[in-house]
Amino acid sequence: MSFNTIDKKIAGDCYTSTEAMDNLTVLCDEFGSRFGGTPGEKQAADFMKAKLEEYGCTNVKLESFEYTGWIRGTAKLEVVEPIQKIIPCISLPHSPPANFTAELYDAGDGAPDTFSEHAADMKGKVILADSQTYPAGSKRWVHRNEKYGRSMLNGAQAFIFKNHYPAYGPATGGIGHNGKGGIIPGISVSYEDGSFLQRLLKRHGKVVIKVETTDENRPMTSWNITGDLVGNGLSDQIVMLGSHYDGHDISQGAQDPASGAVSVMETARLIAAHAGKLPCTLRFALWGVEEIGLIGSYEYANRHSDNMSNYRFYFNMDGAGSVKNKGVNLNEWPDIEALVKDWQKEIAFDFKTNQSVHAHSDHYPFLLKGVPTGGLESVPKSTGGRGYGHTRYDTLDKVSLRELQDAAYLASLVAMRVASVPAADWPATHRTPAEVEELLAMPDYTEVAEFEKMVDAYYAEKGL
Repeated sequence: MSFNTIDKKIAGDCYTSTEAMDNLTVLCDEFGSRFGGTPGEKQAADFMKAKLEEYGCTNVKLESFEYTGWIRGTAKLEVVEPIQKIIPCISLPHSPPANFTAELYDAGDGAPDTFSEHAADMKGKVILADSQTYPAGSKRWVHRNEKYGRSMLNGAQAFIFKNHYPAYGPATGGIGHNGKGGIIPGISVSYEDGSFLQRLLKRHGKVVIKVETTDENRPMTSWNITGDLVGNGLSDQIVMLGSHYDGHDISQGAQDPASGAVSVMETARLIAAHAGKLPCTLRFALWGVEEIGLIGSYEYANRHSDNMSNYRFYFNMDGAGSVKNKGVNLNEWPDIEALVKDWQKEIAFDFKTNQSVHAHSDHYPFLLKGVPTGGLESVPKSTGGRGYGHTRYDTLDKVSLRELQDAAYLASLVAMRVASVPAADWPATHRTPAEVEELLAMPDYTEVAEFEKMVDAYYAEKGL
C-alpha cells in the first residue's frame, strides 16, 4: 500500500492546525494537574472522550476502576540539631502520615551498591538520596521508587528525595508499590536545600531532623478512555496508541504527560480525516493514574487479558509532545525494527530507532502480557533526567506547537503502516509467559526483579 498521498495530506493538516495546542491549553489551564482525585481529572476524561467522538472514533468509552488514591496534607521538615532550621519540602504521593525525630543519612545519588554496603548504618535513620537516574557506577536506570524501597528495606524511618537539578524546586513522584500506599513517609526537597543538608552533615557528622506530615491514602475511582477507528474487516487485530493524562498535583503536567495525551488525540484526528479504513483497527487510549503506579494501564491490560492476542502492537506516547530527538524505541523486537527502518526511507521525518526495556510507563503492562510494544521516545535516550517534569514548573509555556505537531505526525505515519501490514507479513508474534520471563532475565532487569521480590515480601510481612 502506498502512503505517499496520505502522508502529504496528514502533513498539510498537521502543520497548519493548532488543534493539539488548543487541546493542551484546555487540559492544563482549565483542568489543572488532572491528578487522581481532583475535580479536573474527571473533567479532563469527559473532555477527551468528547474529542475522540468529534474526530470520528467509535466505541468511545470511559472505563472506571477503583484504586488506592492519595490526598496531600501538610509537610514539615525541621533541622533540630546541630542548628534549628525549617526546610521547605513536599510529600511524595502515596506517602503515609508521620511525626517523628531521627538522624539523617546521606546516600548520595542513591546507587544500589550504597544501600547494600551501608545497610546497617541506615537503620532507624532518614535517608537522603538525589534524583540522578544513572548513579555513579551504575550502568542502568535507577528509579526513585527503587531508592525509596531500598531505604525502607534497610529499616529507614523515612526517605528524602533531593532534586539534582538546581532552581527547579522539589521534584515529586509516587512511592507506592503495586497500587498500594507507601509504608514509610517520603518527602522531597530542592537541590539547594538538599545540598545544604549534605553540607551540614559533612561538617558536623550528625544532623537530627523532625518530620511531620498529614497525608492520607484512601480508596478512589479513576477512568481510562478508549476510542476506535474500526478497520475494514480484513483483520481482527488492533493497533493501540496510548498516553496517560494524569499529571502530578503540584503542576499542570504539561510536558509529562499532557503533551503525550494531546498527541494521541491529534493522531486520531489526522488518521480519521485522511487515511480511510485500514486493515487493523486503531485504538486510542488515555490512561488514568499512571503517576502513582501505572494503575490505569495495568487495570486495562488485566481486565481485557482474554483478547490481548488481538493486539498487534502497543505504541506508548507518554510525554511525546515534549520529547527531544523523537524516535521509535522498541522493547526488544528486532524484527519490527527492521520493518521500521524500511519505513524510514519513505517517511519525511528524520527519526532514529532503538531497543530497550524499562518498567516505568504504560507500555509495561502490555509487555508483560506478551504484546509487541514500543514508544515514541528520545532516541538516543537522554540520561540527564526529567528536567521540568515532576516539578511545579512543568507548565503550558514549556511546550511548543511544533513539538506537538512532530509527535502527532510521526505517530500517525508509523501507526498507519503498522496497521496496514498484511497479517501474514507482520513479523512479530506475542511472547509466551516463558519468553517474557526470559526477556526480563537480562542482568539489568534481573537485579530490579530481585529488588521487587524483596519489596513484595516486605509488604506481605506487614500484612499489606
